[in-house]
Amino acid sequence: MNDIKIVIVDDESSIITMLQMVLRKEGFQHIYTAASCREALEVARRVRPEIVLLDIMLPDGSGLDICSRIREYGNPHILFLTARASDLDVLTGFAMGGDDYITKPFNPLEIVARIKARLRRQDAENSSVMLIPPRSEAVKYEFGHFVVNEAEGELLVDGQPVSCPAQVFQLLLHFCKHPGIVFTRTQLYEAVWGIDGLGDDSTVPVHIRRIRERIEQDPGNPKYLLTIRGLGYKLAKGPQES
Repeated sequence: MNDIKIVIVDDESSIITMLQMVLRKEGFQHIYTAASCREALEVARRVRPEIVLLDIMLPDGSGLDICSRIREYGNPHILFLTARASDLDVLTGFAMGGDDYITKPFNPLEIVARIKARLRRQDAENSSVMLIPPRSEAVKYEFGHFVVNEAEGELLVDGQPVSCPAQVFQLLLHFCKHPGIVFTRTQLYEAVWGIDGLGDDSTVPVHIRRIRERIEQDPGNPKYLLTIRGLGYKLAKGPQES
């Protein structure tokens, strides 16, 4: 953690001070701050952070607008901080390149938990690189008209590659590994994001929607990724009729 660079972008000095204090107490030493879009881009260019805590509503623009530009500087993990929590806001945040989303007011320890979970997952991914099977032995999951290639991180729909952001792919992969099993929102968040039940209520449904937009012929009437009322979600082993 001593080497991890974190940038906090927020125009509320009280939030910056609070986060700095908690992050330093938890062992993070390289913490940088910005209070505007312009400052955020300059700091990101200069320090190339691993983590960015990015407020959406800033004095000179929106954090959504600079998300992709920040990614040009080392491709950091971006966690949006915002008081706006509608499904549309969450969808927009993920569509613009955000990796996670938390609404204000928030517990700073939740921010720390999400950062640590991200770092643990990254360490696990790095340590498993040498364990990836040869291309000929790579695991593929086939479900009707779509195929998920785990080793290559690829989703094919009707034989064509479909762009799939990392967290969306990981959630789909989790379903592919456990077809027919019903998972609650909390179970899915713990499995994919790695945090014990700390997820925003909108995070999993938004990612479910993004998966359906890619694998379903009619996302509004899904045949593969099903909602099981009162229980959660499951991936059917084959297309299900309504």
